[in-house]
Amino acid sequence: MSNITKKALAASLKKMMTKKPLDKITIRDITDDCGISRMTFYYHFQDIYDLIEWVCVEDATAALQGKKTCATWNEGLEQLFEAVLENRAFILNAYRCISREQMENFLFQVTYGLIRGVVDEKSAGAPLTEEQKAFIANFYKYSFVGEMLDWIRRGMKDDHQALARSIGLTMQGSIDNAIRNFANAAGS
Repeated sequence: MSNITKKALAASLKKMMTKKPLDKITIRDITDDCGISRMTFYYHFQDIYDLIEWVCVEDATAALQGKKTCATWNEGLEQLFEAVLENRAFILNAYRCISREQMENFLFQVTYGLIRGVVDEKSAGAPLTEEQKAFIANFYKYSFVGEMLDWIRRGMKDDHQALARSIGLTMQGSIDNAIRNFANAAGS
């Protein structure tokens, strides 16, 4: 029941954000729209921003389902862009109304998991510490999120498939190289 309620609140918020700015939407608007009490809202979320974060993470997680391996992570990058594009009105409205730091944090959460899955797979058997693996994943996470935020800031007008391909080409072999460099440094 809990996830159904959260999804109903998310759907109401998304619908409203296609019609008016986030800063004009109240919790009462959302709860009235989906027939849920305000107390139920507060049982699940602290505020509207907490709901936005949940929506962003949920949508991105769904887009990345099963795409955290070496063979599929490029597809995962493209699907992340497509998930953002499918929710264009919601994302642009959120981008204009919440801090860049909050938007970065949403994207960091989902992107880290995608890249960390690749780092873990590629570093199997290599003498890397958890901290080194996390560093590599964080390094590439920041690059990807920066590119995505620039794309959002420009109104998502650029070809997202070309951008995902460019990111993939830029990163191709670089994670392997980073793992190799850390492993070589450990052996020195």
